[in-house]
This record gives sequence, C-alpha cells and structure tokens, in this order.
Amino acid sequence: MASIKQIAQDIGVSTATVSNALSGKGRVSKDLVARIQARAAELGYQPSSAARALKTGQSGILGLVMPDLTNPLFPRIAQNLSVAAEARGLGILIADSRGSEARQAEALQRLIGRGVDGVVIVPQKGTSPEAPGLPSVTINTVSDPRNTVSADHAGGGALLGRHIRDLGHRHVVLLGGDSVSDVQRDRMRGMTEGLGEGARFETVWGEPGLEDLPDLVRQGATAILATSDLLALAALSHLSRAGLSVPGDVSLTGFDDLPFATAMHPALTTTAQDMATIAERALEVLTGMIAGGAAPAAGHAVPMRLVTRASAAAPRTHKINEDPTKTPTNTE
Repeated sequence: MASIKQIAQDIGVSTATVSNALSGKGRVSKDLVARIQARAAELGYQPSSAARALKTGQSGILGLVMPDLTNPLFPRIAQNLSVAAEARGLGILIADSRGSEARQAEALQRLIGRGVDGVVIVPQKGTSPEAPGLPSVTINTVSDPRNTVSADHAGGGALLGRHIRDLGHRHVVLLGGDSVSDVQRDRMRGMTEGLGEGARFETVWGEPGLEDLPDLVRQGATAILATSDLLALAALSHLSRAGLSVPGDVSLTGFDDLPFATAMHPALTTTAQDMATIAERALEVLTGMIAGGAAPAAGHAVPMRLVTRASAAAPRTHKINEDPTKTPTNTE
C-alpha cells in the first residue's frame, strides 16, 4: 500500500514536504506540488482516515438521517449526497428512522456516538429535530425554520397549478397523503396559487381521500393534483377500478418525477427536484460549519422543473353520470 514515505523517497523530498503538498499547507512550489500529486496518483495513494482523525480531530465521516428508505424518493437524495461527499473526500453513515420520530432521535444519537463530524437531516414529516453540539443541516421545506436547503415545493406546486389552469381546468381536487407534512402543505399552497382566482377545488387526504376520488370526478372535478408520484399512482389505481380513465375522464399529476412515472399508463405529468444542486448546497454549508463557519441566516430553495406527459390534458366535454361498478337498481 502506497505511503507518504514512499512518495517522499521517489521524489527525493522529506515526508513533511509531501504531507504539506497533499494537504495544501506549508510553502511548497507549484511545480513540486504537481510532481508529488502526480506520483501519489500513480501509486494509488489514499490518505489514512485514522491518521487524519488523529491530526485534525475530525473523522472525515458525515451522518445522514433519512425518514424512510422504503420511499423511492429518499434513496435518490441519499445517493446524491453520497456523490457530493465522495467528491470532497468524505464518507457518509446512513441511518433510517423508518417512519418513526422516536427512531429518528435514536438515529441522531447513534451517529453522534460514532463520532461523525456533522450530520444531514431529512426529517420525519411534522418534525424539526436538532443535533446538539454538532454541525447539522436540514433538507425539508422553506416553511421549516430549521431548513437549510430544499426543493422549492411551493414553486413546484405553482408550476403544476398553472399548467392545469392553462389546459382549461377549473374544478380540481388536491390530494395529499398526510396533513401534518410541511412539505405537502407547501406543495398544496403552491398549487392553489397556480390555479388562480376562479378555480374551484376540494382538498382530500390519505386513504379516505383516495376513496372519494371517483365520486368527486362524477360530481364535476376534471383534474386531480397529488402531492407525490406515489399518491398519483394510488389515485390511478382507484380511478381505474371505478371505471374512470386518465386523462379521458380526469387529468392526473404527481410530484417528484420518480423513475416509475414514465412507466405508468399514461405516463405521469409531474415536477422534478434538482437533487444534485440540493446535495451540493447542503454539503457546502455543512463542511463550512465543520470548518468553523456560521450557519446561513435563511434556507435556500432550489427551483423545481415541470415535466409534462400524457396524464394531463384538456378537460373532458362529456358527463359522467353513474358508477359502472355499482349494480343498477331494477325499477320494473
């Protein structure tokens, strides 16, 4: 395994000079730094994390607390954070709180106990946890006072609302998963702003809301705006079982542009988060705090992108009078 001593012998300099050249410290000429870095690369030299920890008091490891890794959105966030950390020579320990606020607190304590230098928190819905005594950043939504960086969830909702309005829809259902979620409430707020004045909309939540969708469509709703792609997928299933088609009878939109959105039939109109930019900003702030910098005074919202596909179209012109899944009453 390559070492600083071997590099020093090959170049003909002291180990201290090699160390300074690789760390960017001390007075080493640019030409010599280039030669040392080139030889280190040839030998496949990797700095020892244990040695770095002894020298700097830092482990080079960050913690990441995720709310529920069974949701396909969160592994994408974790992957982008891992790429951004690796580019900085850092590692990441991931803790999954599995939908539990209590497990979230336990996960934070475990990471602190492992000696991580700082932590990224993607919180459970309706929570805003801290990591006492440790640099931390939060990825949530702008309405969370602890938010460091996030997608512009309200802005993404406005993109969808305006798109549906421009298609001609005036009677709309807003479908959320859980009203305790700051993210979902911000998304709905944006949707209503995008729909504008004159729009009629009903707001429904969770499984009862999904069950109400067919009746709401028969009562005149021509579009359903869901706060996630997973909810949109569930809505499509409920509508299909009720004999209603998308977008023939009702338009449908999601949120987050998860991989299955293109595999749905019809393909789902949605919005996409710029995960790479969110991850870069989160680690830029966190590494700055670890180095002694101050936390930003306000969170940063990264714009979302509208992705139009076949699930949203102009409103239907025909009436939907009956539920074909119900047995008609014999009046003879």
